Amino acid sequence: MKLPHPPLLLVTDRRQARLPVIDVVAAALAAGGRWVSVREKDLSDDEQIDLAKSLLPIVRRYDACLTLHGDAALSQASSSDGVHLSAGSDPIAARKLLGPDKLIGVSLHTVTEAEALDPEIVDYAVAGPAFETPSKPGYGPEIGRKGLAEIARAARVPIVAIGGLNATRAAEVLASGPAGIAVMGGVMRASDPGREVRGLLSVLAQAQARPSQ
Repeated sequence: MKLPHPPLLLVTDRRQARLPVIDVVAAALAAGGRWVSVREKDLSDDEQIDLAKSLLPIVRRYDACLTLHGDAALSQASSSDGVHLSAGSDPIAARKLLGPDKLIGVSLHTVTEAEALDPEIVDYAVAGPAFETPSKPGYGPEIGRKGLAEIARAARVPIVAIGGLNATRAAEVLASGPAGIAVMGGVMRASDPGREVRGLLSVLAQAQARPSQ
């Protein structure tokens, strides 16, 4: 599968959100976002499924993509469009369960992990943290632009950068090779999530308009 367009992934975290998650998602989609992933791993399985299902009507209204972070079985049960797997998970098992038409992504942190990705199984990978971020402390040292460039060159699937990205940093990161960006706290904590998303989408559009080197 191709990445959702535009390749801006909004990852939810209701604990950081100023507004109810459904309102943040609605604002992001109204602003032009088309890709949301539910990442609420502290909830029970049933609660994660229910939250994803509650977001589906608005996601469908915008012809957008909804994925679920964590468990392919929960993604299937929620009728979402795919799953995002944590580092060290089994993408082959997820593909067997979900079939060829669902979006499957994985998290990674190293060039070695990027080189091992099978484009017949995995559609994309999220690499990070690009920069230090308060959203996910303890997830390893920042990769930075150089590390992201190396990962993007090594991978045979599109790389989506995550971690401490605002509009300025997103522009720097995209220039180093990733195909897209993922955001969590910057949008979740925003008093105006739509404005944050519009700013990031403008950066993405400018990056995609630049001729390839």
